[in-house]
Parts: sequence; structure tokens; C-alpha cells
Amino acid sequence: MATITLSNVSKDYGGGPVLRGIDLEIREGEFVALMGPSGCGKSTLLRLIAGLEEPGGGQIHIDGRLVNDVAPKDRDLAMVFQSYALYPHMTVRENMSFALKQRRLPQTEITKAVEAAAAKLGLTALLERKPKALSGGQRQRVAMGRAIVRDPKAFLFDEPLSNLDARLREQMRYEIRKLHRELGATSVYVTHDQVEAMTMADRIVALNDGAIQQVGSPQDLYDNPANLFVAGFLGSPPMNFLDATLAPDGALVVEGQTLVRAPLSLPPGTTVTLGLRPEHLALTTPADGVPVRVDMVEPTGTGRVVHLALGAQRLKLFTMDTRPLAPGDAVGLMVPPGAPLLFQPGTGTRIG
Repeated sequence: MATITLSNVSKDYGGGPVLRGIDLEIREGEFVALMGPSGCGKSTLLRLIAGLEEPGGGQIHIDGRLVNDVAPKDRDLAMVFQSYALYPHMTVRENMSFALKQRRLPQTEITKAVEAAAAKLGLTALLERKPKALSGGQRQRVAMGRAIVRDPKAFLFDEPLSNLDARLREQMRYEIRKLHRELGATSVYVTHDQVEAMTMADRIVALNDGAIQQVGSPQDLYDNPANLFVAGFLGSPPMNFLDATLAPDGALVVEGQTLVRAPLSLPPGTTVTLGLRPEHLALTTPADGVPVRVDMVEPTGTGRVVHLALGAQRLKLFTMDTRPLAPGDAVGLMVPPGAPLLFQPGTGTRIG
């Protein structure tokens, strides 16, 4: 197991900065997810840790050792890619043992390591098969097994589940997390999928536009997002954002309707962005809540996502309420006092 420390790390390919001033410490035995949209710099950051890219500035330490100029093979890290990268002419056993043979380890030691990893991953019966005879999920387990047998200081995962269907992704999320718990190894996991980040990570590093937006536990980022980006990226359905104005009595007014009161020391007339999680909202009658109109209803099995129109603005509500609803119906919206999050328009900074 290893600690990984990045200090003011940057990267620029010539067309502008890809990473800007990254400061991050990954603790020994921790599972950290680097999460963000395509182009945010998360895969580049992983490749810098692996040594596949050179930083433009800053320092990278692994277990206290500066590794900026250390070759990938000498960093003692194992990487699992999205594309499996298995040798098609080799059996599962040969794929998993390849790196150990390159180290010229004794055959008995190689066999023991491969069979132990295969048992952990449910691959024992597949050891003599070639990749073409395996499913996508089995191939990804082989790629993980090849990494495990090396007994590295840390595992680096680069969107390893992106090529799998939804059911397999769910299964592999469980298997990777279980494996991490058993091995206790430091793991860095790149994903654009907020469900993967929320369900697997000890801590999430939210990245956007080459910079860290927030670092914390999944629940902390969900409950206390630092800005609009983090608030909008986590959650399904995603958070609603409404333009609101602060009234003299402290009420937040949207489209002429008072939604909730806000404990803000801001002057009346101040415009804010109001954030509301769909699952925090409730339906009632128009007389008992804020009058809104049903735009669309999406059944999910466990409940329904109800699209609502509040004047010219739109929002979503998740409910297990089974009352009949149809587009055009007039209903009431209830917003609990502790539900709203407030953000500064323009900058997106959290202000309440």
C-alpha cells in the first residue's frame, strides 16, 4: 500500500492548461474516485501518477519518494484500462502471469499468485481459455487479475467499466469494491459516472476544467456541494436550479411565488440560484402548496419523476406518491425548510 501526493501539479499540451495547480493527498489503503465530465483532466491526472505522462509543473510523490523522473515500470503501480488490453493469443493463465515471468520469478511462485487471484475473481475454471472465449465482464476480471498478481503499491483504474452493459457494471462495481476491501490496497479510480463514484469511493475528487472543485466523502459532496458544478453533477435525477429573488422578509421568490425562507444576510432584491434535490420535494394540492403544473410523468418502478412547470421555469420532483397525474394537471409543490441550497449566479459559488 502507498500514499500518493500531488503538489501544484499542472499539465499543458500547448493548447491551454489541461490540469491547473492540483494539490491532492491519497492516503494509504484509500479508494479515491477522480470524477468529472469528459475533458476535465481526470484521465490525464491518472496517467501522470502512472508515469505515462510527464507533469508540466509540480511534484508527484509515492510513499514519500519523488517520482517525476521515475519510469512507469519502476513506480510499482498496476493499471486497469477500459479496453482490457489482453494478449489475444495467450490463455487467461498466461495473461495473468506475463508480468511475473518478465520479472523472472520462480514458476511455483507465479502459479501460486495466479491461482490465488483467479480464485478471488471467480476465474479458476477459465484459466485455460483465451480472451475470445470470454464475456466482457470476464475479460475485465482477467485484466484486474493481471494487476492483482503483481501485488503493486497501488491500483489505477481508468474507466474500467465503460464498455460493459448496465447489469455487468453493477456486478463489477461490487466486485471491485469487495476486492479493495480484501486487499486493502490504495486505489485511484477514474470515472465520469456519478453512481460509480458515489457507491465505490471513500473520497471523491470532483474535477472540472482541469481544476479540483471539491474533495470529500460521497455523502459530504452530495449534501454539502461547494458549487453549482458539484451540486449538478451528483444526483439522479439531477438537482433543480431555479432563478430566485430575495424578498424583504427573507423569502425566496420564484416566478412571483414564495418557495421558502432563506437565512441570508443579503439585501432585498438580490438574485440567487436556488438548488433543490428532486427527492426533497413533495406534492400536495394547489391550495396547500406553491401552484405548479404537471409537464410530464416518468415512472421508474420504485417511484415517479414528475416534471413540473413553475411559470417559465422547469423542475423535477421524485415521488413514490401513486395519485393519478397527467400532463396539464394543477398540483401544489411543497419545499421543506432545510431543502434549498443557494448559489451565487455567475460564479456558481455556494452561499447558503
